[in-house]
Amino acid sequence: MIFGVGMAGGNDKIKVLFVCTGNSCRSQMAEGWARHLRGDVVEALSAGVSPASVNQMAIEVMAEAGIDIPGQKSKHIDELIGIDFDYVVTICDNAREHCPVFPGRTRCIHKSFEDPTLIPGTMEQVRTAFRKTRDAIRAFMETMPESLQELNKN
Repeated sequence: MIFGVGMAGGNDKIKVLFVCTGNSCRSQMAEGWARHLRGDVVEALSAGVSPASVNQMAIEVMAEAGIDIPGQKSKHIDELIGIDFDYVVTICDNAREHCPVFPGRTRCIHKSFEDPTLIPGTMEQVRTAFRKTRDAIRAFMETMPESLQELNKN
């Protein structure tokens, strides 16, 4: 497959959905990074299996990196079922277990990232955990779309 040609939906971009439990932190970061770093080849959306509001700390640490995500909204994965995605990427184990089946040519892959909302400690320790997850997600997004194809082989 040649990326950027003949992808789902008929446009030149790969449609990717990032899914985590609450669509409040990791999947929001992934959507923001994908749009910022790979917006020329990837059309990114995010959703959750049990959506909650976008986490304020996620907004803050993304802003530190120059990425504006306050306009992104948390949504339930069921709201996006009719979209013909090329890839659905679950980025936490819970989402992997509860992600619905996407029909057609959609490839579902899994790439887990640590949940910074579960890290106990001081505000600075929590902020450090959010930065670590933000940076791990960025590193993955920098390798797209090739990394998606590689993960699809596993």
